Amino acid sequence: MYNELYAAWRREIEESSLAGLPPDFYSRLADYLSHIGEENRTLDKKSVKVNLLDREARNVKRMLEELLWARYKKLLKTITQSQKLPSELLTIEEVKMCENFIAFTGAYQKFSKELVEGHFQVQVLATPLQVQAAPLIVKLVTEPSHKRVPVRFIKNIPGIIGADMKTYGPFKVEDVASLPADNAKILVKQGLAVLVEAS
Repeated sequence: MYNELYAAWRREIEESSLAGLPPDFYSRLADYLSHIGEENRTLDKKSVKVNLLDREARNVKRMLEELLWARYKKLLKTITQSQKLPSELLTIEEVKMCENFIAFTGAYQKFSKELVEGHFQVQVLATPLQVQAAPLIVKLVTEPSHKRVPVRFIKNIPGIIGADMKTYGPFKVEDVASLPADNAKILVKQGLAVLVEAS
């Protein structure tokens, strides 16, 4: 599995187009990581094999993070431009996640086109809208801004899409950034950053 992951990672990093993955790729990779963890727990912590398994697990996780990020960016670009799901290139999990995005992309592009062409009709939506009469003005009520918290990075990470849909990063070790609280919480939980306490 390591060699298969390495080959997929290299393709995704080196090629500009989305590479294909077997439908069960992620489930087999999860089993592989689980197996490494189980084997590691049964061995003497000072053995050479434990050190090798730790290094292998770290390499697998690093490659997987980079693979997922590269595929995410390419999937967004592919779906946004073509409005088609390249299901022959995707895993089972990716197909399920992308189906909703394609519906959203299509609906949003239709909305944009109608609005620009002056064919927009006000509809009652589940989202909060304020409508003022004569002349017709449609104004979106925005959510309150995301609370931001400062974090210090303890590992290098690629750029991320924040909860506020803005791009942050990439970040290097010791970089400090103010991020949406949801993202900061996830990064801290994953051991990639620590909260910076205000003095």
